[in-house]
Amino acid sequence: MLAGLFSKKSDHPLANLKSAQQLLDDVPKADALKALQELASWMESLRDHASEFRLDHHVAVLRMLDEAAQPHVRKLLRDYFALQPLNKFQENRIWVALNEFFSFSESAYFHVLSLCRKGDRNATALKPQFALLAARSIAASSNRLKLAAVRYSLIDPTLWSHLAEIYSHAEAQNFLDELVPLYAGTGINTTVGREFASVMVWFSVGTGSLSPLHIHIAERLVSSLSKHLAVGKQTSAGSQWVINLLQPTPPMRLNTETTIHPSLRFLGMGGAEDALNALVLTLEKGLVPQEINFGSSVYEAEMVREVAKQLVARCVLPQPTRRNVRRKIKVNLHVANGFAQLVENTDVGLNFSGESNDVWEVEDISATGFRSVTKASTLENVKIGSLIGSKPENVGSWGVGIVRRLSRDEQNNLHVGVEVLANQVAGVSLGARDRATTDEDSLALYLNKPNDDSGEAWLLMKAGDYLANRSFNMRMGDKTYLLLPLGLVESGEDYDLARYRKMEQDTSSEE
Repeated sequence: MLAGLFSKKSDHPLANLKSAQQLLDDVPKADALKALQELASWMESLRDHASEFRLDHHVAVLRMLDEAAQPHVRKLLRDYFALQPLNKFQENRIWVALNEFFSFSESAYFHVLSLCRKGDRNATALKPQFALLAARSIAASSNRLKLAAVRYSLIDPTLWSHLAEIYSHAEAQNFLDELVPLYAGTGINTTVGREFASVMVWFSVGTGSLSPLHIHIAERLVSSLSKHLAVGKQTSAGSQWVINLLQPTPPMRLNTETTIHPSLRFLGMGGAEDALNALVLTLEKGLVPQEINFGSSVYEAEMVREVAKQLVARCVLPQPTRRNVRRKIKVNLHVANGFAQLVENTDVGLNFSGESNDVWEVEDISATGFRSVTKASTLENVKIGSLIGSKPENVGSWGVGIVRRLSRDEQNNLHVGVEVLANQVAGVSLGARDRATTDEDSLALYLNKPNDDSGEAWLLMKAGDYLANRSFNMRMGDKTYLLLPLGLVESGEDYDLARYRKMEQDTSSEE
């Protein structure tokens, strides 16, 4: 039955389905990382020896390898996107293994489909599998994009070319909307059109300004809405992005200056906008719908809702215009990365690290933010949501902001977009109301402008210091204020940003 499956006699282990199955049986089942590395190496070998096999045999073995890898892929994705961050060594090992596997998988499926498109003599027999092969190729591309996005890395431009070619082929051969089970046992039924729309819309709204974990959740949320997304040859009322199938690049935001061309495909939320709003309402009730496929990972409804609301904001038509004009400027900033380092540079800190802060060169600035470009190697610990203290040269006071956008250019420079919270901060001491001693006082950063009379205090505090039922006495200069909690605005890895009602206390009798 196996005779003639390869074009000429080959002693390669994958030239025979029985020996290929034996290789799979020998893959370690209990070590997902090692298993995926072995399967990736066999997939690479299959690609390198493709000329020795008939196309139908090549596809049969490719599917065997890919399907055997899926349990290990799911395990490693769950570990990589766990709530508790991995240490740097383990994170890098898993990232490399996943990226290598998805790279070989994507290129293998694309190679097969290219041969079919070019009229390989065995392609006709594979026609019933075209939709499945194309959907798997796009899924592998999506995972490659996600792994690049979580490191804010430059995207391999061939990915956009491959995605465009696969979509064009599916469109031309009329299998764009053919429903197929992506992988057995996952419960995921999809189409080439849905996979294409999902990756394009997710990349447009869910990268560059989200943390790695939120990027993953956003990708899963958009995927769950893929059947509602719209892709068409003509613009419609809901069209928001456009891609050129003949000159593929990342999706561009549609505007009135876009020249209509037959190779353009227009993408929009379609019915997904209503579905996304309905999802937010469900999440506000503390429920995470089962149809959102997070694999075996479990994420709290509050976290998923936060990401879903960010997607809603990014899918609004029309997009909000920039409220503050950005000005091109060249200025050096002394930068303190993180809450502890920033506190050390304020008047409440000991200023041990004042001379060792990084220096960033600012490219443009507005009233509410700035953009800096610097070597990526110097900013390993800067992430979306990182707290950044900044002090321009020849200025005595420190300001503070939060990293909102990250991206890399072709020279591996990191572009950092920072939202400024305050141009001047003051260090303050917080004491518990029910304690006479200051032994357990906390240090915080007061963000209000000088002479602010709003009756509120905005504070940056060490992570975990804010509690909804905890009040503080704040000492600032020669005055003491009672702080009553109003709400947690935002929290990061090492800080809480909170609002308090501020009332000055009479301390004249405390002598």
